[in-house]
Amino acid sequence: MNRQTTLTINRKKYVVDLQGHETLLEVLRDHLGLTGTKSSCDDAECGACTVHINGHAMLSCITLARDVAGEEITTIEGLAQGDDLHPIQQTFLDHGAVQCGFCIPGMIMSSKALLDKNSKPSQEEMEYALDGNICRCAGYLKMFNAIREAGKIMGARPQANSEKETS
Repeated sequence: MNRQTTLTINRKKYVVDLQGHETLLEVLRDHLGLTGTKSSCDDAECGACTVHINGHAMLSCITLARDVAGEEITTIEGLAQGDDLHPIQQTFLDHGAVQCGFCIPGMIMSSKALLDKNSKPSQEEMEYALDGNICRCAGYLKMFNAIREAGKIMGARPQANSEKETS
């Protein structure tokens, strides 16, 4: 039996028909066409499907869509403001941290969650924040440099740029 559910994704409300067993990843990609969030392992092992739920990095492949009705969901598509990339997106490009690109949306979402709490993370804090994200190209050093640079930019920006305050 289908049930209409309202999800708030990237500051926009979507009404979707759910059977109840659909993951947030399935709804994002298959129902709404938000394909920036990647489907890889579907088993909470790789982090490619990372999104923010109420500002926290969460794996959408193991999150039931029905369980996040009423929550603020942000995907990689929701970070840019029009044509202006979010600083973490821009620094990943500037530092050559994007290789094949498959892991990058999840890496960026995990990195942003870290930088929203701490714009000057230590190496250990960055490694911990990205512990659940796998890059098969092994581009971690460039990613860490990009995170440091984005932290400098984000630390200098007014707080109005956080997810919760831009809605």
